[in-house]
Amino acid sequence: MAKHSAEPRSRADLLGEAAELELSHGLVPRRLREAYAAELACADALLQEGHRAAAAGSAVKALMLAFHRVPHLDGLTSPLAEDPAGFTAPMRRSPALKAIAKPRGRKEPAAPTPDGRPLRLLVVHRANANFLPLITDHYEQHADVEVRVLDLAADPELAPLARGLQRMVGRSLGSQVPFGHEVEAALRPHLDWADTVFVEWCAFGAAFLTLVDPGTARVVVRLHSYEAFTYWPYLTDFSRVDDLIFVSDHVRDLVTASVPRLSAANGPRLHVIHNALELSAYRRPKQPEARFTLGLVGVSQVAKDPRWAVEVLRRLREHDDRYRLVLIGGDLDPETGPAVRAYHDQLEKELAGLVSSGAVRRVGQTDDVPAALQEIGVMLNSSVREGFPCGFVEGAASGAVPVIRDWPFFAGRRHGARTVFPQEWVARTPEEAARRVLACTATEEAWSEEGRAAAEHALSSWDWAVVRKDFDQLLLGSRRKVQH
Repeated sequence: MAKHSAEPRSRADLLGEAAELELSHGLVPRRLREAYAAELACADALLQEGHRAAAAGSAVKALMLAFHRVPHLDGLTSPLAEDPAGFTAPMRRSPALKAIAKPRGRKEPAAPTPDGRPLRLLVVHRANANFLPLITDHYEQHADVEVRVLDLAADPELAPLARGLQRMVGRSLGSQVPFGHEVEAALRPHLDWADTVFVEWCAFGAAFLTLVDPGTARVVVRLHSYEAFTYWPYLTDFSRVDDLIFVSDHVRDLVTASVPRLSAANGPRLHVIHNALELSAYRRPKQPEARFTLGLVGVSQVAKDPRWAVEVLRRLREHDDRYRLVLIGGDLDPETGPAVRAYHDQLEKELAGLVSSGAVRRVGQTDDVPAALQEIGVMLNSSVREGFPCGFVEGAASGAVPVIRDWPFFAGRRHGARTVFPQEWVARTPEEAARRVLACTATEEAWSEEGRAAAEHALSSWDWAVVRKDFDQLLLGSRRKVQH
């Protein structure tokens, strides 16, 4: 019925209602792209008629439908990952989305690194500084850097402004003028102080900060993995971003395929720098029984796909029932939504007998991960997608034998698990994973040697002592040799 409707609003409503119904049951809508494109058509018509506020509302509705968490975050597949350019094509055709993403640029280029005083580094996040401590500690101790940290969710002046997607979209379309003035006034003192602004997560903070001209401050944004499956990269004005950091090549490939304006002449410089990890603390002696103990760190998302790890365990126990699995971290929350609930319920059924028999043990959250990893002899990663899997790398650094799934979201592409990690670490199927585990744990000597080699590779490739040089090169330039 919807495809025969000539009236754009009616067609968008029909397709949108059908999509919402499927989403409410945890299903990926069969006509998701068509549904969000129909809503964008309404936004385009409203904008052409001069109804900027209404166009903003319609555009927000389309974006929230296109990037609903069920199709991209709560399942084992994603239409965006399968065809990034195709899935996002309606956005590139939409006049409303083009107007929202229109480069507004800056009046002045970023100023060179100052001489005669410390570099002023403003670190910006919004209630999520999980991956920042090593970076901020390093530069707070650097004699040639002065650091300020701005949490947009905690700052009393900015927190009330740093919320509300529709206001931001409206500002980009030319409405919400008073809001724009408030944001400008609130951010200006911070931007005027800073020489360099480091924005953690290419999410709300990046879109919010680029609503205003950064002046002469250099703007650096870091994009992890989650943001690639959200609308935030489509709302960030990258003409006001000087440098964009990705945590891996495969995430860069995905984002640039779906947001091709990143490669435009006025786009930011693109970099790949892995997450900051202090790995030396993880190298501790293993308990003897660790040889038959598999570990999986982080099971609170469907994308971690712990059922894949359970299948690996089953295959191993067909050979030797000494193998067991330890799950480290919080559990899935079934209240997140129907798709998560369905996966959670199936996982619990599969775990019930294994937990009661002692083949699986749940550790939950722990404040001492290095100690928890002492009992882990084989570190698994069973995810369907990752940016840079910190828990897995920490396990490898601890001397556990690393076995990582060839992430399906990126398998067969130019970059993925096989380009981040040594080929021999990567397994396509549970059968391949089990074969690697059996081979590497066949004897205590083989297991110890494989773990030692893994630890050496992890420390030499991803320890903060190595990755820090990349951050210094990017953020400090000629000052990078001054280490304290």
